[in-house]
Amino acid sequence: MAIGIGLGMAEFPFSSAKAFWRWVDQCETGGIDSLWQTDRLVSKVPFLEAMSTMAALAGATQRLKFGMNVASAGLRDPLLLAKQCATVDFLSSGRILPAFGVGSPLAPDWSATGRSSQGSGKIADEALDLIAALWREEKVSYDGQYFQYKEATISPRPVNKNIPLWIGGSSKAAIRRTARIGTGWQAGAETPAQVAPVIAAIKAATAEAGRSIDDDHYGTGFYFRFGGWEDGPLPFLVKNIQKRTGRDPKYAFAVGSADDICARIEEYIAAGVSKFVLRPTGGSDQELLDQTQRLIEDVIPVFAGR
Repeated sequence: MAIGIGLGMAEFPFSSAKAFWRWVDQCETGGIDSLWQTDRLVSKVPFLEAMSTMAALAGATQRLKFGMNVASAGLRDPLLLAKQCATVDFLSSGRILPAFGVGSPLAPDWSATGRSSQGSGKIADEALDLIAALWREEKVSYDGQYFQYKEATISPRPVNKNIPLWIGGSSKAAIRRTARIGTGWQAGAETPAQVAPVIAAIKAATAEAGRSIDDDHYGTGFYFRFGGWEDGPLPFLVKNIQKRTGRDPKYAFAVGSADDICARIEEYIAAGVSKFVLRPTGGSDQELLDQTQRLIEDVIPVFAGR
């Protein structure tokens, strides 16, 4: 398995767009594999919109790959999603890493748009079938329960003829969805012990379907912090995650020295994961840059060439 370490953002942590682009330049030159943006439309705190962020990254970078972690195929229109991804892939010479899920039933996007999350899994299944077909086929006709297309086509299609389609979620439906159409799987809030049986189930389901997913196409993510649990914004983040999930929040963090962060990565590698989306924590622009630089200097080299 080829180990890849990318960085991700949920809410926007920087003071300005200028500070964000400083961070992007740092990642571009520092050997970070990829950048990932959480898909959230409705929020009191700032969130960058995932698709337009990838378009901006396509023009601002030459090496970095980028993706959404993960875009809701239950909320977004499949034709628009397919067209957006194909456009960004074309303009970036094949650097997009599209990742899709149903969308969290707890997300405020549903009620704000007058929709229900009920039935969103079936909508997402049809949407993903259409997205994959639009990327690869000259004309797409489809007669589904939620979508009906007649000889739809997009151009340009993705430069990457084997454009990936990563799927998020660990439910039985998500496992079936990944086995049926996915080329990779991205964990959510699963611990290493919880990830291993999901990966095993996906591999069994893909084999049953006569398909396979590359061993290095299984991913996860968590926050990291060089320092202690009382440093920077960690107390606030920990409290917020505990309140939202009702779980011990430490599953979502790797805190301590470079050895501690590497040890957490190794736990996931042992469970079958090889792609990582790590989120830096910091109370200021400089702190975020410093945390990222320490990851570049002290963690990335440990896994280079693995």
